[in-house]
Amino acid sequence: MAVKKLTILHSNDLHGDFLPKEKDGLVTGGLPLLSGYVQRVRREEENVIYANVGDMFRGSVIDEDFLGLSTIDLMNRLAPDVTTVGNHEVDYGVAHLLFLEKCARFPIINANLFVTMGNVRLFAPYLNLDIDGIRVMFIGILTDEVLASTRGEKVIGSFIDIEAAAREVGIIADNYRTRKTDLVILLTHIGIDKDRELAALLDPDWGVSMIIGGHSHTFLEEPEYVNGIPIVQAGMGSGQIGRIDLLYDTFMHRIRRLTWQSVPIDETCAEPDPVMEDLLSRYKGQTDAKYKRVLTHFARTLTHPARNQETELGNLYADLLQWESSFDIMFMGSGAIRKKELGPVVEYQDMLENTPFDDHLWMLRVTGAQLRRMILHILRDEAWEGHTEFYQFSKGIRIVYRKSTHALEEFSFRGEPVADGTDYLIAMQSYHYNNFDEFLGIPLAEVAANMKPRVIATSVNNIIEEYFATHSGLDSHVEGRLVVLE
Repeated sequence: MAVKKLTILHSNDLHGDFLPKEKDGLVTGGLPLLSGYVQRVRREEENVIYANVGDMFRGSVIDEDFLGLSTIDLMNRLAPDVTTVGNHEVDYGVAHLLFLEKCARFPIINANLFVTMGNVRLFAPYLNLDIDGIRVMFIGILTDEVLASTRGEKVIGSFIDIEAAAREVGIIADNYRTRKTDLVILLTHIGIDKDRELAALLDPDWGVSMIIGGHSHTFLEEPEYVNGIPIVQAGMGSGQIGRIDLLYDTFMHRIRRLTWQSVPIDETCAEPDPVMEDLLSRYKGQTDAKYKRVLTHFARTLTHPARNQETELGNLYADLLQWESSFDIMFMGSGAIRKKELGPVVEYQDMLENTPFDDHLWMLRVTGAQLRRMILHILRDEAWEGHTEFYQFSKGIRIVYRKSTHALEEFSFRGEPVADGTDYLIAMQSYHYNNFDEFLGIPLAEVAANMKPRVIATSVNNIIEEYFATHSGLDSHVEGRLVVLE
C-alpha cells in the first residue's frame, strides 16, 4: 500500500503536573488520564509515536523530593518513544541528568548540548524510528536558556543562537539522512518565536517535515506554517496533548495530508491507567506525609496570571523578601513564581511548588543611572513576547513605561524621582546574579565596582517559610508599581 497513516502524539512542559484536577464537575489532566489516552490511541491506531518535548521536571514536590527519579519512574510507565531535553532537565545538575538518563527506559536526544572540551555531545543528537515501513528521524534542539541554568558548570556548553542550531540540523540531516529517511521532525525546546526563526532558516533540501515545540507554553488552535514547515505545540501540563494524523505516500515520499489538534485530557476521552494511578499514589503518600501541613492562610486567593506584568503574588513575594532587610528593592524573578494562583489555604507543599528554585539571596549597590538602564533593559520589546527574564518589584518603586517611545515617563522610589547619582541597594536570587549581564543588560563588573556584592541569605525559601508561619491573613494587590502604556 503506497499511502500509510501515522499518528504522532506529543506533550511538552509537564512540569510535575502529575495529579488530576476537577473543573466544572469534570476530572481533567493528570498522568493516569494522560497515560490512559496514549494507551487508547496505541490500541486504536496501527502506527503511533508518542514524543515528549522537554521540561518533565519541576513544579511538584513529587518530582523535587526525589530529585527527578520519581518523574523518570512515572515517565517510564507513560513510555514515550522519544524525548528531548528541556531547560529544567538540568535543574538538578548536568551530572545528575546523565544519571537519570540511565534510569530512563526511553530514549533522550539532544543535538546541541555538549562538553566544551572536545565538543563531545552529552546525548545522542537524533533518533531513527521505523514504523510500518516509514522511517522517521527525530532531532532534539534545546533553548539557549540552558546556559543560564548551568552557568556554574563551565565544561558544559550549547549553541547559543538559532543560526548555529539551524546549521546543526543541516549537519545531522546531511550526514545521517542519506539512508532512506521519510520524515525529519525537530523536537525543539526553544519557544514558539524561536521556532519561527528556526523554520525560516532551514534549507528545504534538509527535508525537515515539521517542528514539535515546547518551552513557551503556547496553546495553538492550528499549526503555524513558516517556510512551508508546520509548527505545533501543546501548551503545558497534562491537561492536553497534541495529536498529528498524517497520510504518507511511501511511493512519492511525501505527506499527502496532515491534520493537528490539541486534545483535552479529561475523563470523557479515556479511562485512567490503573498502574499509573497506583504508582502515583505511592509517591504522593510519601510526600503528603512530609509536606501536607498548613503553613498560613491568605485573606483570599492571590494570582500570578502572567510573568510580564505586576501581579498580586509577585508583590507579596517581593515585599516579604524585602521586609526588615538591609536592602531597598527586591528584584523577584517572575519566572521563579510557578503557580497561577495560591491560597487562601497555603500548605508547606504549596509553598515549595510555588517557589521551587531555592537559592542564595545577593545584595548589590547600584546608582540611579545604572538602575534606569536595568529597568529599560527588562522592559525592552522582547519582554512582551514572554520569553525574557522579567521581575516583580518590592514596594516603594514606581515605574511608568511607554512602549511606543521606549521611555520611562515616571521612575521614582519612595515618592522621590530616581536620581542618577543616588545609590540604591537591590537584591536578587543567585540565578539572576549569575546571569546578571544578560538578564539586566549591564556588566556585573561595573556594578561590583560600587560595592562588592555579598550573600545576605542562604535560602530564599527559609525566609518565605518563616514569614508565612508568623503572618496570617496575608493580602496583596496590584498597586501600579509597574505601569506599561501602549
